[in-house]
Amino acid sequence: MSNTELVTVPLPQPVTTPSAFEGRERSSPRPQDAEGEPTNGRRTEQGLAPIDGGSAAWRLLCAAFIFETLLWGFPLSFGVFQEYYSKIPEFANNRYISVVGTIASGLGYIGAPVVMPFIHRYQRWRRQMIWVGWLICIAGLVLGSLASTLEVLVLTQGVTYGLGFLILYYPILSMVNEYWIARRGMAYGVLCGASGVSGCVIPFVLQALLGKYGYKTTLRAVAVALASLTGPVIPLLKGRLPPSERASIPKINWTFFRSPLFWVYSVSNLLQGFGYFFPSLYLPSYASSLGLGGKSGALLLALMSVCQVGGQFVFGLLSDHKVPLNILACLSTIVAAIACLTMWRLAKSLPVLIVFAMVYGFFGAGFTAIWARMSTAVTNDVTAGPIVFSLLNLGKGIGNVLAGPVGGVLVSSSKSTGTPSSLSYRWVIVFTGVCMFASACTICLRYLKYLSILVVR
Repeated sequence: MSNTELVTVPLPQPVTTPSAFEGRERSSPRPQDAEGEPTNGRRTEQGLAPIDGGSAAWRLLCAAFIFETLLWGFPLSFGVFQEYYSKIPEFANNRYISVVGTIASGLGYIGAPVVMPFIHRYQRWRRQMIWVGWLICIAGLVLGSLASTLEVLVLTQGVTYGLGFLILYYPILSMVNEYWIARRGMAYGVLCGASGVSGCVIPFVLQALLGKYGYKTTLRAVAVALASLTGPVIPLLKGRLPPSERASIPKINWTFFRSPLFWVYSVSNLLQGFGYFFPSLYLPSYASSLGLGGKSGALLLALMSVCQVGGQFVFGLLSDHKVPLNILACLSTIVAAIACLTMWRLAKSLPVLIVFAMVYGFFGAGFTAIWARMSTAVTNDVTAGPIVFSLLNLGKGIGNVLAGPVGGVLVSSSKSTGTPSSLSYRWVIVFTGVCMFASACTICLRYLKYLSILVVR
């Protein structure tokens, strides 16, 4: 997710911890399956596929990549829909159009604390959950094509689609957890970058379909395409551990709530989530207000998505190589904040916006890829790790869902005419930059006690 997500966990997203799924391997009576032992990625147990490599692990990762690319990439391209909806009579001049997109993507984050414990308890239902969630996603798009009011569009393209993705995504995530342990940062870097790959194509396809056929036909066409491309892949989504390996489920250790580090990372993640989604929502409309051409918005989203691929992969790889977590978190948020308050705020031409989209996409998206290290830094308990990860998803999801109504207030408060100018977005830009800086400052608060000690000395 992501972006998830990634995230992923996935779901947002945005990048997960050693989970309870591999914890059952650790508690298995067979010592060769204990997590933490040296592995060359080809270790095989009796009757089980190898972890961190092998055909089964890569097959599952490729199938998860396809789902992430298509089903998560679609709501992340909502900026194209928003620009279109704002110009047609049914939804024109409605300040809350962005709520449709933020709910569709935000539910995947917010629902993580509910869905992940459910999967932890009822893992034998994971395949059924994938099928049910997949059908709900497709139904949301078909029903959205029948909408003629914003309220119905929010309930269908927003709530229904987001709920379906929530139900299907985390069972896939748990399967990935079973196959990828030592190389999990790499695996989740790949998943987080999947939506970036789709961002190179989907915005242009949606823009062409919307311009030629309108939103009703476009939503139906997207529903058919997603069903045709992802349906045949579902049989490839299989977990590594058979039901007998999941018989003993340990109780969840909730002591991480007493850790100050958990609250530092949670607040920092919440603040980052408040600001993160505004560029993807408003860059197409901002470019349109500058008169930069009809395709400029899709181009900016595509370039941002490409750079998200690189940013999430690089930050995930660096986290695997033990680069200090706080340095990665502050680097991601500070560079994103500077890019917003300088390049985006002062941009009057397409080249400047292109540079901003690339810089912000790379560094802003990298934050989600370090959720795995955040979780393991808070707790090394295999039952608590997934819960910490799901709560980080929740924080990002709150920011995602609120981005729609908050953005509507910030943009509308600066309108003087029916059609917003580039100045109408100045408070959205400032809000994004301030949230990113506040996220970095929260991380830096950890070091105030050391600074005070130096001052006293």
